[in-house]
Amino acid sequence: MDAFSNESTYKKFLEQGDEQRFDLLFDGALEKAKREIFNKRFPAYIGGKEIIAEKELTEYSPIDGMLIGKFQYCTREDAGKAVDAALDAFSGWSKTDYRERAAIMRKAADLFRNQKFLISAIMSVENGKTRYESVGEVDEAIDFLNYYAYELEKNKGYGIRKKIGESRVKVSAGFQGAPGNSEQISNIMKPYGVFGVIAPFNFPISISTGMSSAALITGNTVVFKPSSTDNMTMLTGLYIYKIFEEAGVPPGVFNYITGPGSELGDELVSNPKVKGIIFTGSKKTGFGMMAKSYSLGLHKTFIVELGGKDPAIVSKSADLDIAVEGISSSAFGYSGQKCSACSRVYVQESVKEEFISKLSERTRNLRIGNPLVKENYVGPLISQKSLIKFNEAVAEAEAHGRIICGGKIAGPGAEGIYVEPTIVEIDHSNRLFHEELFLPFLVIDSYKDFSEAIAKANDTEYGLTAGLYSKNRTEINEFLKKIEAGVVYVNRKIGATTGAMVGSQVFVGWKGSGTTGKGTGGRFYLQQFLQEQSQTVVK
Repeated sequence: MDAFSNESTYKKFLEQGDEQRFDLLFDGALEKAKREIFNKRFPAYIGGKEIIAEKELTEYSPIDGMLIGKFQYCTREDAGKAVDAALDAFSGWSKTDYRERAAIMRKAADLFRNQKFLISAIMSVENGKTRYESVGEVDEAIDFLNYYAYELEKNKGYGIRKKIGESRVKVSAGFQGAPGNSEQISNIMKPYGVFGVIAPFNFPISISTGMSSAALITGNTVVFKPSSTDNMTMLTGLYIYKIFEEAGVPPGVFNYITGPGSELGDELVSNPKVKGIIFTGSKKTGFGMMAKSYSLGLHKTFIVELGGKDPAIVSKSADLDIAVEGISSSAFGYSGQKCSACSRVYVQESVKEEFISKLSERTRNLRIGNPLVKENYVGPLISQKSLIKFNEAVAEAEAHGRIICGGKIAGPGAEGIYVEPTIVEIDHSNRLFHEELFLPFLVIDSYKDFSEAIAKANDTEYGLTAGLYSKNRTEINEFLKKIEAGVVYVNRKIGATTGAMVGSQVFVGWKGSGTTGKGTGGRFYLQQFLQEQSQTVVK
């Protein structure tokens, strides 16, 4: 069993004093992708075979409108065929020794590592991430593959055997706890069957790989649908398919289909042959899928992560420079298009003006533009719908609060949609404090005493991530005791609410941010993809 360690590519380059080589590798991969990868037609894959649909989907880069490629507009019927292919493959794959499945996932990790910069460059073009975000995301995919292989082997496939010895005394009739003959007991975990994996646009490699590999390594088979409608990330999804195929995942075990969620997602939810759904996305969509499945009388396992409205609290005892760095990074990195993004701040009244001054100065200095240019930090919004939501939020802030900085469209003439990182002071009761926006949009309110800050932070339907900046040990203890979120950070400079590392910080949502209370990258995650069975054999 190989020990687990995080990939941490950029950190290693920096520690070796070789950042220039990091940039050369990324820029070279970017040129290769533009020269050889984009502007082609790409098939779907069902049962290991290429599928060409009657209609196509066209994907463009949010950076500048560049053509990514043409993909298949798969139908509900195609989704049903993919489910059948996955079901046919389930018997053989579920019987494969867990150590062999773990070895395949480790090989997939090696393949990702060998193509790390190329896949990162493709992803940056496809969904508008900076090179640092993209390479870090491929690192996370590698971490998921290696960590889940490590966990499965460490727990020996989650099988436990024990024996109850034969009793010397006998009884004429059985009852609970009666003495009897020797019993050999096996408590084992068995896969459910076919899982539908429905992936988001914002982490199309790491989240998609994490969800898929967890299902696969535990013996389930998968029908995988990358984001294929307004926010398209179908090419990175295809690379996941190709890597699993090359790593040795048999035909039909992992199927790749592209098309609208209203058809493909609905088929996966409605099809009784699908035993589980893994989904990352909006609360409305996730709960809607669950409601439909249950209304049809279907028994499916749902493992879903449903977004957040993530707070940070800044105490008067905080190091404000550290707070500003952590909050601005989590609020405006990848234009706030993360479920873990810091989107609201509660700052103690006595330091409010100083904090706002420091935060607004740092925010105004963040460079906006093409994320392929290494100096730029804030890239494009993913779609026109996001721009509409941004304009609506700005109008709400103008009507009911104070725009401290931002609030405008940036980069006139660019084909991509670029907006200024925006900070707004507004009352906690306003909808901007409670609705997930998925934008570079941060709202601020003040508080008098710490219990008020905790109450405001918890006043949300979500419970994903939260941060605190304070040097007061009593405040830190109260925060850790009372905050209603699955992932919490105290005095974290690199991110107030973002940046969980696989194997260390379990990424789990409470309340309306998740359904199981078991997080990705943690030791309990894989068990959700297995059902327990107790087998007793009397000798």
